[in-house]
Amino acid sequence: MGTTIGKVFDLTVKKFPNKEAIFDVRKNVRFTYKEWNERINSLAEALIMGGVKKGDRVSTFLFNTEELGTAFFACAKIGAVFNPINFRLTSEEVAYILVDASPKVVLFEKALEPIIANIENRFPAISFWYIDEDTPIYAKNFHEQLGAVSSELVQVEVDENDLYAIMYTSGTTGRPKGVMHSHRNMIEQSMLVIAAKKYEAMDVGLVTAPMFHCAELHCAFLPRVHLGYRNVILHQFNPQKVLELISQEKVTKFFAAPTMWNMLLQEDLSQYNLRSLKLGLYGAAPMAPSLVHACHDRLGISLVQAYGMTEMGPAISFLSESDQLRKVGSAGQACLNHDIRVVRPREDGPSDPDDILLPGEPGEIIVQGSCMMLGYFGREEATEKAMYKGWYHSGDIGYMDEEGYLFVNDRVDDMIISGGENIYPREVEDILHAHTGVLDVAVVGQPDDRWGETVTAFVVKKDAAVNEQELDDYCKNSDKLANYKRPRKYVFCEVLPRNASGKIQKFILRKKLEELFAQGALGKAQR
Repeated sequence: MGTTIGKVFDLTVKKFPNKEAIFDVRKNVRFTYKEWNERINSLAEALIMGGVKKGDRVSTFLFNTEELGTAFFACAKIGAVFNPINFRLTSEEVAYILVDASPKVVLFEKALEPIIANIENRFPAISFWYIDEDTPIYAKNFHEQLGAVSSELVQVEVDENDLYAIMYTSGTTGRPKGVMHSHRNMIEQSMLVIAAKKYEAMDVGLVTAPMFHCAELHCAFLPRVHLGYRNVILHQFNPQKVLELISQEKVTKFFAAPTMWNMLLQEDLSQYNLRSLKLGLYGAAPMAPSLVHACHDRLGISLVQAYGMTEMGPAISFLSESDQLRKVGSAGQACLNHDIRVVRPREDGPSDPDDILLPGEPGEIIVQGSCMMLGYFGREEATEKAMYKGWYHSGDIGYMDEEGYLFVNDRVDDMIISGGENIYPREVEDILHAHTGVLDVAVVGQPDDRWGETVTAFVVKKDAAVNEQELDDYCKNSDKLANYKRPRKYVFCEVLPRNASGKIQKFILRKKLEELFAQGALGKAQR
């Protein structure tokens, strides 16, 4: 049978029964590992009584809550397939996933009830369980379901190779695909994260990134439980609340996307006692070198970067604390039991894994490893293409340096070709990020009759006085940016569109650019 996620949890409970396991900040509820285990067993029993069998899907449509973590382990214990849904989706996007995954039960909360209310009548076969008070007429109350059963769990035989979860991709370029992972995949992921991040059982972890996303769930929450951490669960990210909790709960480590770290740095840090904080993990998007330096200088912490994708569980490489400044901008080296290659992209099909490029030469990043997905749920053709010749083809463009460190430039689809020259948006973004008046930036290509594309920068100002001419002069004077790469147009905005994992949704920016161009708001770019 091997070790499953449910077994991992049971072993932690055996070692740390009376240690505090979780603190749900929203409901001000704390559970020891023993108490939490009883609650998890009750939910598992309630799911069985509700008709959930091994292999059936159970979906959660929740912000960060104790109930999401409870469902995660309850499903694992009975062999149900866990399906956490992005809380930022619209009703129609949620409906698409419910049709595709066909869950037996969906857990949801008050803040998201209007979205479920719009679509619940389309799914008479789904049982909707509500975790808050004043349960809607179409739903069952989560807590009543738990109260109707005992915490004596009926044993279900679950194997390490069984399907543990279906996690949908962010869908930044099209319809999301359901990524299938086994129990063994995620235990391997937990182990390699533990090895890379130097976790200790006395640490206190903060859940502030979305728990439905594999970066938080697999690279932070699961490893912490694996080791018997205390977990502080914050319903939604709020920079002031994060800083308060670090001070009050003596948080030592947590994961956040670069944009979240950037928001923390905008606060008055002198108002908080942050001495307990030892290590920050970041990922989901690149971190500008200027931001790496700011975290070191102002927070006084070490950083570890994880780079990866849902299909790999997600982490495929780490940049360790000791390399953060020496190799700033790098995604690090391959995780334990993983092999990364940079190969020549092909236009007529998947890249050939054996067409390996030389150090410094950009190409498609492909990877093999022990955490590779089982495939896409119900999509054999897409699975075959993505896992061509046994390698996962990421669609990301990057290169290896002479020391074997990976550098990620961009998505294949985001690369800008201007006058026959390839321009990777990230290198332009990194330059602009270093400007003291810039809070956030994203670079996309603008179609151009003469050059094919020219560079356009969407900028969120930190200093209201910053203007296009100042930024253009800044780029012209940079010795790190060739002239043909500098933006020819700047669009100033209040915020950049990001998905829940922190990745900028550039398809939205490209659509905005088309609208501005059609309105005549953007003239022809000057070379």
